[in-house]
Amino acid sequence: MTATGENGSNHVPVTYDRCAHIAGPFFHGTKSVLAAGDELVPGYGSNYQEGRVSNNIYFTALVDTAAWGAELATALAGDGDRGRIYVVEPLGPFEDDPNVTDKRFPGNPTQSYRTRHPLRVVGEVDSWEGHDPEVLKKMLDHLALLREEGLDVIED
Repeated sequence: MTATGENGSNHVPVTYDRCAHIAGPFFHGTKSVLAAGDELVPGYGSNYQEGRVSNNIYFTALVDTAAWGAELATALAGDGDRGRIYVVEPLGPFEDDPNVTDKRFPGNPTQSYRTRHPLRVVGEVDSWEGHDPEVLKKMLDHLALLREEGLDVIED
């Protein structure tokens, strides 16, 4: 079973039963300060919706996608830091992130995944490029509009 993405490529959906073909490396963008060996686990507050507990841990195979996670998490928390990006290792099966795959970005070009299993931090990406402040503000404004309209739904 494949899905044709906007760029015409065929995407093999990544599911808990079919994820071994995705090799990484993987990255997680966050506001949190972590160290090698730490494990990220589900069941904690979401960085994107106040009062929501996340049932999954989200990660990506692209540093740029992780940069969005780091920047949005810190901005939404009102933190002046730009956030951090960690190299992570999934400790169990994972699947495509349904919040972006085939909803916003058919075929998962953001290479975004989620898991209900821990992610182990194996290192930190020190040199990564953040987005221009205007681009980040545009994304934050868009998220605020979705929230106002009740459309900031996270499938978790």
